[in-house]
Amino acid sequence: MNEALVALHGVTKHFEGGVQALAGVDLRVAAGEFVTLLGPSGCGKSTLLRLVAGLDRASSGTVEAPALRSDAADTAFVFQDATLMPWARVADNVRLPLRLAGEGRAESAPRVARALASVGLAEFAQAFPSQLSGGMKMRVSIARALVTQPQLLLMDEPFAALDEITRQRLNVDLLAAREAQGFATLFVTHSVYEAVFLSQRVLVMSARPGRIVAELKIAAPYPRDAGFRHTPTFVEACATLSAALEAAHA
Repeated sequence: MNEALVALHGVTKHFEGGVQALAGVDLRVAAGEFVTLLGPSGCGKSTLLRLVAGLDRASSGTVEAPALRSDAADTAFVFQDATLMPWARVADNVRLPLRLAGEGRAESAPRVARALASVGLAEFAQAFPSQLSGGMKMRVSIARALVTQPQLLLMDEPFAALDEITRQRLNVDLLAAREAQGFATLFVTHSVYEAVFLSQRVLVMSARPGRIVAELKIAAPYPRDAGFRHTPTFVEACATLSAALEAAHA
C-alpha cells in the first residue's frame, strides 16, 4: 500500500453542550487513494473532514499527515456550495488561492488555464458566476481546488444539490481529473451509488457519536466510465453497501 498521506488514531471530538460527534475513529488515506465516508446525517462525516483539513482540532487522539508538505497548498477543500465570488470572473475565482499565496497574475495564468481545461471550462474563463449553471459553478470550485496541484482533495457532498444527470457527469469528470493528476481524495456523500462509482474504499459510519463500523473495498479498476454503473460488480457493491448503511442507522 502507498504511504499514508493522513492517518487518524483513536480520534474523538466533543463540542460545547456535551455533544460528542466522533468516538475512537481510526482512518488512513494513502497517496492517490479514493476513500469515501458514508453514514447517517449528523454522524460526524463533515467534522472528520475539518479535522483532516486542520480547520478544527480533535478532543483526543491524533491526526497525522506524515507525507504532506507543511504548506497549505498540499490539501484542498471543496464544499457543498461552490462559494464563488459573484463579482469576479471565473478565471479570477480559480486564481484566488494562488493570489493569496503571493503568486502574480502572469505567473499564475498557465496554471489557471490548465485547471479550467481539466474541468471542461476553458471557454468560460471570462464569464461571471451568474452566467453559469449549478454544475458549471461546481466545476469552477473544483478547478479552484486543483489549481494548487494538491496531494489530497477533501470533498464535502460537493454534488448533493445537483440534478442526477449532472451529478453523474461530474463523477466521471472527477475521476478523470484524479487519473490525470494523481491526487488522493477523501469524499463525503449520502449516496450509495456515488460512493460505489467513485471509490476504492467506502467507510460506513454509525449514528452519532460517529464510529467507522464497516469498510467495503470496490473491486473495480480505474479508469471507470458511465458503463460501470451497469456492471454486476457495481450492482452487488451497491447492495452490500446499502445493507451496511441500513445496519449503521439501526
